[in-house]
Amino acid sequence: MKSELVCLTMNFQKLHILRAPTIFITQKLGFKHYPPPPNYDGVEMPERPKLRVVERAPQYPPNIRAPKMQKKLRLMRGPEPIHNFLLHKQYGVMALGGGRLKWGHFEMMRQIIGRKIDASRMFAIWRVDAPWQPLTKQGLGTRMGGGKGAIDHYVTPVKSGRIILEVGGKCEYKEVERFLVDIAMKLPFKATAVSQKILDDMRNQEKWEEENNQNPYTMKYLIQNNMGGCYKWLSPTDMKYFGKYV
Repeated sequence: MKSELVCLTMNFQKLHILRAPTIFITQKLGFKHYPPPPNYDGVEMPERPKLRVVERAPQYPPNIRAPKMQKKLRLMRGPEPIHNFLLHKQYGVMALGGGRLKWGHFEMMRQIIGRKIDASRMFAIWRVDAPWQPLTKQGLGTRMGGGKGAIDHYVTPVKSGRIILEVGGKCEYKEVERFLVDIAMKLPFKATAVSQKILDDMRNQEKWEEENNQNPYTMKYLIQNNMGGCYKWLSPTDMKYFGKYV
């Protein structure tokens, strides 16, 4: 009886061993394939890497009085036809709407760029002119009338799509993105930080949406066909840009 129990126990152990799951432990080396670093051989560093100080007001000859000017809101309306691309094909700040830049905004951008960039391998350039358009203002507490007021300050008008400044050099977008976004958030109009890749993607996406739009009732179609009698309340700007630029 005892021998039979020993045999049953041995058979049970063999059966348990045979039915147990087999685990194969293999060791693999952790090879990682990193992309090669970007090549900056084609980058040319300018003589002056940081932004220059802009003047608060334009300088006129001593025998000429500073001229006054109308508002000229057309200087801020519509898309920017010329300065809407990156010269160095790297990074910058682009306006998403029209507005005016004061001298304080120029100084804010210059100080942030001067503190954040590494001048030994990075540079920044202006893509807008110094303040040149005069804005007048009547004195506080004066009566209405009396002609046009005196010049209060100067501004630079900006259209949608205008590149405000550029940053380049031997650097990647992640290094400059943070302070470029900070600059864009502090401007008096909507703006964004862009790279050449982001700029190309934005334009390709806009072109793709225009070509693959399945809704025939676009803003352009509605305005051109006077749907709902919209000619009565549309402005000439809406008739020209089809409601895209306000």
